[in-house]
Amino acid sequence: MTDLLYIEDDLSIALAVRDYLKTKGFAVTICTTHAEARQRMLRRVPTCVLLDWNMPDGRGDLLCQWIRSRWMDLPVLFLTVRSDSADIVTGFRCGADDYLSKPFSLEVLYARLQAVLRRTGNVAEQYLSCGGITIDQNRHAVFYQAEEIPLSAAEYQLLRYLMQNKGRTVTRDKILTQVWDLNGKFVNDNTLTVTMKRLRDKLHQPACLKTVRSAGYRLEDTP
Repeated sequence: MTDLLYIEDDLSIALAVRDYLKTKGFAVTICTTHAEARQRMLRRVPTCVLLDWNMPDGRGDLLCQWIRSRWMDLPVLFLTVRSDSADIVTGFRCGADDYLSKPFSLEVLYARLQAVLRRTGNVAEQYLSCGGITIDQNRHAVFYQAEEIPLSAAEYQLLRYLMQNKGRTVTRDKILTQVWDLNGKFVNDNTLTVTMKRLRDKLHQPACLKTVRSAGYRLEDTP
């Protein structure tokens, strides 16, 4: 099921869109504020974002820029009452993939979604996220907030492996096997300790990266 994030403070509209798209095979999560949307996206990247412009805690064009700065390929569709040509142009300049003015037809929205997703596919699969850290697997790039963090090959592979196992404790032996041994680089336990320290320093000591005493490490979303 395709995962959509709908950022809309008018629940009557949001629920109508959610219920309709559910019949078309979409799972729609509704956020009524920008703050809630940001928190959700930092935990899990959706397949596509539907975005209203006028929200109680911010402007949709600014949120679109925030999204685009972190997830370059993630499709964004504006669904908004603002229909002036200047607003539409601004929306596209901020990174929107499509723009639909209210009131809109649900059938037209569905057709627009299909068109966008045919072009982009499920780009959410290329992103791994946790606690403000994002990996773009296609580009082998790592970001903390909006800052790109340069990592060594070993640091990147270590972070990626922990991201792929987010929420699970991974033993040190398992990490050594998966990150080094399977690539033909047999190292001692101290190499993992040093690599982990460097990774933490580069990521500004992230709270989401936990050391599990006498076991290993775990990445988990923090409140």
